[in-house]
Amino acid sequence: MKVNKETVTSTILKTLNEVVDTLPEDQKFTPDENTKLFGAGSTIDSLTLVSFIVELESVFSAEHNIDIVLTDDRAMTREKSPFDSVNDLSDYIVEIANEQ
Repeated sequence: MKVNKETVTSTILKTLNEVVDTLPEDQKFTPDENTKLFGAGSTIDSLTLVSFIVELESVFSAEHNIDIVLTDDRAMTREKSPFDSVNDLSDYIVEIANEQ
C-alpha cells in the first residue's frame, strides 16, 4: 500500500504524543521530527521506546490498514538505525509500507 511521508510522520508524532502523555510530568516533552528515539541523547528510555513501537504498529494496522513490523532483522541490521529519530523512522516506514 502506498503511503506518503507526511501521513507517516503525522501518525508517528500523534502516537508518540500519546505515549509521552503517559509519562511522569518531569519526563514529558513535545516531540517533533528531530526527536531522538534511541541512542545517545534519546528523549525516551528503552521501555518507553518498546511501548511506542508496539502502539505504532497497532495504529498503522488499525488506521491505515498497513501491517508493519518495526523490530525485525531488516530494521535491526541496517547501517543507520530507523530509530535514531522520528524523521528516520518515518523514512523507514514509508520504505517498507510502499513495498507491500
